Amino acid sequence: MIIVNLDIMMARRKISLGELAEKIDITPANLSILKTGKAKAIRFSTLEAICKELDCQPGDILEFKEG
Repeated sequence: MIIVNLDIMMARRKISLGELAEKIDITPANLSILKTGKAKAIRFSTLEAICKELDCQPGDILEFKEG
């Protein structure tokens, strides 16, 4: 199972969902779906934009757990 730790990275960078959504040009609703782990997929371009904005690596956001 893939765990999405976007909320943790956003908290560390002190950025709101609305602010991040605006900066990476995605709707707040779609970013919320990703943040809550309900997304079925993520585009590499979106992941790249998130990593660039939050100054992190994809592994800081996505985590694999058995289960």
